[in-house]
Amino acid sequence: MAAFWEFTMKTSMFLLLIAAVACEPNAVEELQVENLVIPETCSVLSAMGDTLRIHYTGKLLDGKVIDSSLSKDPLVVELGKRTVIAGLEQSLVGVCEGQKIKATIPSHLAYGKKGYPPTIPGDAALEFEVEVVSLVQQTPWQKMVNDVFPLVCLALVPTLLGLVGLYLYKKANAEKTSKKKAKDKKSKKK
Repeated sequence: MAAFWEFTMKTSMFLLLIAAVACEPNAVEELQVENLVIPETCSVLSAMGDTLRIHYTGKLLDGKVIDSSLSKDPLVVELGKRTVIAGLEQSLVGVCEGQKIKATIPSHLAYGKKGYPPTIPGDAALEFEVEVVSLVQQTPWQKMVNDVFPLVCLALVPTLLGLVGLYLYKKANAEKTSKKKAKDKKSKKK
């Protein structure tokens, strides 16, 4: 009977430990976006490629402020250029000018396991309050450059490598031919 109670106590302790880890308050698994202020008119929503000017305050989940733009000029963010952490960029897609949001960002969409010492510890979830000061949509020209230019560059690399290879191949064969002609000329003179 004593062995049964010992087994039951060990199992209970194990289950409590698992529950404590699973219910950890800093364990944010998914990006959560909450609207704080939505403007009366919202005709244009942000999309990848658009440029936003934002004011933000970033905090750890315990409330400690890690960064803020409130005492400076608004931050310029071009969506899709990865100028801010992934979670913040994702939370800015689909917002409009004048909107205020609160984004709770899990560690893997922020600074990950390493954190950003000494300000942000490893595996820290972050909370950002953001106000979209202005929104400028990308022009058709910018869209073409952003969408087509990388593909053109991707195609140019193998083409250029092929041309260099062809040049070197022709140069190597031309030297063999000219050496052979020079040998033939020497043998005819004798």
